[in-house]
Amino acid sequence: MNNLSVSLLGINFDNPLMPASGPLVGTLDNLRFFNDSTTGAVVTKTISIEAARVAKPCIVASKHTVYNTELWSEKPYTAWTEDILPEFMKEKRKPLIVSLGYTAADAEILVPALTEFADFFEVSTHYGKDELRPLVSTIVQHTDKPLFIKLSPHVEDYIGFISEAVKYGARGVVAVNSVGPGTVIDLKRRAVTLGLEGGKSWISGPAIKPIALNRVMNIRRAFPDLPLIATGGVASAEDVLEFILAGADLVQMLSAALINGRRVYDQIIEDLPGAMARYGIESMESLRKTPLNLEPQGQGGHPVIDHDTCTRCMICVRVCPEQALSLREVITCDTHKCMRCGLCQSRCPVSAIEGVL
Repeated sequence: MNNLSVSLLGINFDNPLMPASGPLVGTLDNLRFFNDSTTGAVVTKTISIEAARVAKPCIVASKHTVYNTELWSEKPYTAWTEDILPEFMKEKRKPLIVSLGYTAADAEILVPALTEFADFFEVSTHYGKDELRPLVSTIVQHTDKPLFIKLSPHVEDYIGFISEAVKYGARGVVAVNSVGPGTVIDLKRRAVTLGLEGGKSWISGPAIKPIALNRVMNIRRAFPDLPLIATGGVASAEDVLEFILAGADLVQMLSAALINGRRVYDQIIEDLPGAMARYGIESMESLRKTPLNLEPQGQGGHPVIDHDTCTRCMICVRVCPEQALSLREVITCDTHKCMRCGLCQSRCPVSAIEGVL
């Protein structure tokens, strides 16, 4: 039987998947939902001193992307310390990661008030290295709970940034936060759909997965033993496994649930054993310890079509950059035109093409 469990910094998780900080974890009812779900942990929305004042609307989505102008929790920290978290602790059955922000002055007040509730702390780092030292140092001075820094993808020297954070006392990393800024336009109204400061919004969801995977992979190579939580673009059991193989210990997801509904968490966890069996994975621990080969393993040949599996859907014909594929009685390839790129194989919905990737 496949082993989904993960142990990290002395805390046990039934499986690696949890929500990311955001609009799905901003109330007691939402925390209870995840406490009752099969996720391996619960995460709070980012808590700060004052309640955020969020302009509405603040979230829109397409099939693969979420755009948001959300800020931190729309409740003051006292609502969390006096009502939400004390009530949640009466029912708590799994690890709780408390997200907080954003400055050293905030942390001076927040951490002593929140430390009794947290198994881990997570702090978003929207600032440069100059602000990193006082922020991290202040947090670790007021708690013995492990601190994870949540990395902004806009930090260019993120390896140096993490090194600094670890030097000041951070115990782990969450990578990565939303990317952007982006813009969403309402063509009918000739206006932006939502946005701050001239139409800015932040981008998350499956579309940013390659960016997040690259960061996770590079962080793991630079820090072989640093606890690492991946987030950014997770939408399936295979995505979870890819992030673990890239080097993550645990995985957070939010935007896929905004796009498809929160039941996707339980569905992914239900799908994990089957996905692990298909790829010969015995446990999360064994996958995490498997070296990721950074040399592409594709054959680089011409596409070979399994005509018994092929449904003649014509996707490969339509997308071929060199118009090398055509349908006669079956799909055929003109090898003189074919550039052996792999697009046809990657787009085939029934895996009827081999030989390139």
